Amino acid sequence: MNYHFAATLSEADSKRHIPHTFEAPSGCSLIRIDMHYAPRNVNGLNNLLTLTLFDPQGFRGAGHRGGDTHIVELTPESATRGYFAGALPAGTWTVQIDTHLVLPNVAVAYTLDVTVETDAAKAVTSVERVTPDFSRVVNPAPGWYRGDLHSHTLHSDASWTAPELVAAARQMELDFIALTDHNTVSPLPEMAQLGGHGLLTMGGQELTTFWGHAVCLGAHEWLDWRVDRDGVGMALIAARLYAAGQLYIIAHPYDIGDPYCTGCRWLYTQMMPGNARLIEVWNGPWFGDHPLGHMSNEDGLAFYYRCLNEGRRLVMTAGSDAHGPKSYERGPGFNVVYADELSEPAILRALARGHHYLSSGPALHLHADAGNEAAVMMGDTLTVNGDDDVRQNVHIHADWADAPPECTLRLVVNGAVYAQSVVTPRGEKDWTIPANGVRWCTIELRSQDEIMLAVANPIFLA
Repeated sequence: MNYHFAATLSEADSKRHIPHTFEAPSGCSLIRIDMHYAPRNVNGLNNLLTLTLFDPQGFRGAGHRGGDTHIVELTPESATRGYFAGALPAGTWTVQIDTHLVLPNVAVAYTLDVTVETDAAKAVTSVERVTPDFSRVVNPAPGWYRGDLHSHTLHSDASWTAPELVAAARQMELDFIALTDHNTVSPLPEMAQLGGHGLLTMGGQELTTFWGHAVCLGAHEWLDWRVDRDGVGMALIAARLYAAGQLYIIAHPYDIGDPYCTGCRWLYTQMMPGNARLIEVWNGPWFGDHPLGHMSNEDGLAFYYRCLNEGRRLVMTAGSDAHGPKSYERGPGFNVVYADELSEPAILRALARGHHYLSSGPALHLHADAGNEAAVMMGDTLTVNGDDDVRQNVHIHADWADAPPECTLRLVVNGAVYAQSVVTPRGEKDWTIPANGVRWCTIELRSQDEIMLAVANPIFLA
């Protein structure tokens, strides 16, 4: 049984979800989908169409990857990466073409062919989908744990497998690694099995929408990313995840965006940041490779600081956004988290509290006290006695290690540099500052050429 679809798209069709339905009969043993579109490249820029597949019960997989040809094969025993193997139930299936970008002044023609085969001897009526189990406790002891919250595999648009990603994380001596493929959760059962022996593997996904990306940690079931630009759908997803103890992180909000990195820039004006509680301010290396995106992390950090000055209590994160071996050679930022234990729930709880700093290598710790109570750590609130006009001083303590020579330590108060000094590779520093008007403070460690080496989540004053 064969189905053929064809159409021509214009710029008006950009950022749509175009459904194509077909019927699978009883005894279905194979489904093959071939999609081709042209032109892919126009004057150095790419059109981008991807596929999402739904069976009669719901989500069956997605292939968020480049290229003008997409081939998907499903049988009860196997599936193209990004999709799920299992029984091929009778009923109406939907192949959805997601038009992430159709360039202006260009007609994009596509063909979509679906082949459905039946074989009563090979057909399977029920194959239980494996539920990923990320409940492992790798280390029951409290402590500082270093890891990556943003990575990809061949199940979306990366160049390596989940085992290769995990092997690289072990080589980097990470304590945890989260897999967040684009718009699919198909690699998570395998990822869950790769942890242990000192490394925690975590599950998630990157909502890769037309107007921005969000890293969703602890979300092991597929999230429907088909939302409107007004941000209402994204806000609902965020609220649902937070209520379940999972995390919703605005990813690389100031990335270069269309037409160079399709959908990468955060354009949800009603979620700036809206109900989002975490922002990825450090994506990949501190300074980007593309000339138009060179300062995207600096811009993201400035946005985060502005949000704090507006009275929002937010947490910042980092992510390598690893798509292959070279990603870890470029000095990405990792998250160094103080958690009750090395497990996915404990890491998520600590991240939500801001009990971590971001670093490409150096250790960096921040504490503060007001003399009348115990010191608090990054992410916490320090209560200072007195009214807004007369408040006591705040003592701030920083310590660091493994920094390169001649780097600069900065104390940042309310988004402005309050003090800075060139420091040795290892050391401690104390400041005593008036609490009047101070809403939050943090510390940055930067190289001589302004590259961020480490930055702590802030301490808030109340």
